[in-house]
Amino acid sequence: MVPDPIFAEPRLVAVYDELDGARDDLDHYEAIVDEVGARSVLDVGCGTGCLAVRLAATGHDIVGVDPAAASLAVARAKPHAAAVRWIEGDATTLPAGLAVDLAVMTGNVAQVFTTDEAWAATLTGIRDALRPGGHLVFETRRPEARAWEEWDGQRRRTADVEAWCDVLAVDLPLVTFRWSYRFAAGADGTVLTSDSTLRFRTEDEVRATLATAGFVVDDVRDAPDRPGLEMVFVTSRRAAPG
Repeated sequence: MVPDPIFAEPRLVAVYDELDGARDDLDHYEAIVDEVGARSVLDVGCGTGCLAVRLAATGHDIVGVDPAAASLAVARAKPHAAAVRWIEGDATTLPAGLAVDLAVMTGNVAQVFTTDEAWAATLTGIRDALRPGGHLVFETRRPEARAWEEWDGQRRRTADVEAWCDVLAVDLPLVTFRWSYRFAAGADGTVLTSDSTLRFRTEDEVRATLATAGFVVDDVRDAPDRPGLEMVFVTSRRAAPG
């Protein structure tokens, strides 16, 4: 996949973590790692490595995969990054021989796979990287919550950057939006943009794709920091799909 500019443009990636704010959502994933007893974790779409380095700091064996080289460059500069195996690519390009206990997709990464083919290939790649009985955990926004209605006109600001969002198209299940980033005058006043398209799948759709890919749904939970807005799927790999 070709990463959106916010993940691939070095100047934008450099301010991404600060604009993204506190990652309270990662507390939930860290708790799930302990809940399922995972020692090895594959972080799919790891971005700037926020979760990967947190888990590495507690002694877990971590693989972080992301198609954006600029995001990985930021990740590699963080404390504990040397303990993580970083891979530039996606779930369809993972090296043979992985057999991790748990795979995760945080930050609604599951929604960037807008076609059925890309989503199915991602699930298959993850399944093949899990040990038998291993787990896949990920979140996706509930379509009925209509999150995009809160995005239009949303603004974020740091000392050096002002950012705002414009929803460009709502053609369900797809929503396209643009974030614009204005760098402070002292940094030349440049405005950069990043367009994104996400797919909003229903719970029934997600369940069907997981079953086809060889996963059993163990639980569908609320995200503790976003009650009523997200579905957190906790799944297990079957011995074989079908």
